[in-house]
Amino acid sequence: MDDLFAASPSSSPGETNGTVSAGAPLAARFRPRNLEEYVGQSHLLAPGKPLRRLIESDRLTSLILFGPPGVGKTSLAEVIARRTSCHFERLNGVEAAVSDLRRVLSAAVTRLKVNGRRTVLFVDEIHRFNKAQQDVLLPDVEAGSVKLIGATTHNPSFYINGPLVSRSQIFQLEPLSSAELSGLIDHALSDTERGLGGLQVQLTPEARAHLISTSEGDARRVLNGLEIAALTTPPNADGAVLIDAAAIEECVQKKRVLYDRDEDQHYDTISAFIKSVRGSDPDAALYWLAKMIEAGEDPRFIARRLVILASEDIGLGDPQGLVVAVAAHHAVEFIGMPEGKIPLAEATLYLACAPKSNSSVIGIGNAIAAVQQNEVVQVPKHLRDAHYPGAKKLGHGEDYQYSHDFPGGIAPQRYGIEPGRFFQPTDHGYEAKIRARLAEWEKLRSKAKP
Repeated sequence: MDDLFAASPSSSPGETNGTVSAGAPLAARFRPRNLEEYVGQSHLLAPGKPLRRLIESDRLTSLILFGPPGVGKTSLAEVIARRTSCHFERLNGVEAAVSDLRRVLSAAVTRLKVNGRRTVLFVDEIHRFNKAQQDVLLPDVEAGSVKLIGATTHNPSFYINGPLVSRSQIFQLEPLSSAELSGLIDHALSDTERGLGGLQVQLTPEARAHLISTSEGDARRVLNGLEIAALTTPPNADGAVLIDAAAIEECVQKKRVLYDRDEDQHYDTISAFIKSVRGSDPDAALYWLAKMIEAGEDPRFIARRLVILASEDIGLGDPQGLVVAVAAHHAVEFIGMPEGKIPLAEATLYLACAPKSNSSVIGIGNAIAAVQQNEVVQVPKHLRDAHYPGAKKLGHGEDYQYSHDFPGGIAPQRYGIEPGRFFQPTDHGYEAKIRARLAEWEKLRSKAKP
């Protein structure tokens, strides 16, 4: 068929006369047919939101949809294709070659010239295209002979060519909320045409809660688990299929933490972890730590970040924080996992509950900037090394005042840099004592005799 939607504008790829075969999985049968059936992504598709306005006005530009699995990227592309007057083509980044792209793009140009009909090209897993394949798309996307909809689980900023990103609008899809998944379950249980309405399924509250909690916001996982439970649970004497928590637990795989080791989830989770500790929220910090541990994050990476955090955000507010973080790092190296999670948790809680100061970061940053940007301060003669032959003739060490010869160990001399230029102690935790001590030392300097 040259034109996928010539006979039926409401049909989508893989469908016949607008319907999916009865033997298809529930997740496939239950794909939304229009915006009204689409579940989730209200931040993009609620009335008045930009993407909805683009779809409803049929003023579609090239789009890149990215988000975790099962949140509706492919379904949204199919809904858009039905809603617009465009011809729809589908390719997969895993399977398609450059020759497939050229064939589709050439047909799109011909279609536009012959009958004025635009083409929507949906590329699933577009991040799997190499640079050459992505470059093939550029001229036709820029010319407008094809409207690209790319779907990816990877951040486009890192996995899609800059020129292609700049010619597309980026929309991030989020995992579905518990309320949205619960509504989807209700719809699937009541729909007699495409859902499970003909089976008289009764889902206990505990089973529903378990199904939703193990899904990680993935609608496909919810529907697959629900269907397996419904089809494998024998009906009772009244013909009803009662699905309890035990039945769901048998049909749903162990909860899979949505996480990657070198992409968005990795960086976003460690960012949330660090910011929670910095923000003095021990419960949030423990949760993000637990997520990383459960997902198999390298515990040494977590420990290293705790050591950095102890210096960067705790600092002199509690100098013991660095000691605790380094000890946790050594403990993880020594005992390994799973026991290593305990010293990691201990260090996390200590640092989250410690007084905070970033004076070390600010101080060294300002000092480095002064060295890089300002006139270099020469070492004063009284501070120069005087331990080699000829140093005295050069005046090195002359008039140096030995600190221990003065009350409190504070000499009245200066050391080349005016006080307070770089280090500005706070009044947080232990650093308040340091601040008071420095003030007292200034008094001693003013009283000391040269």
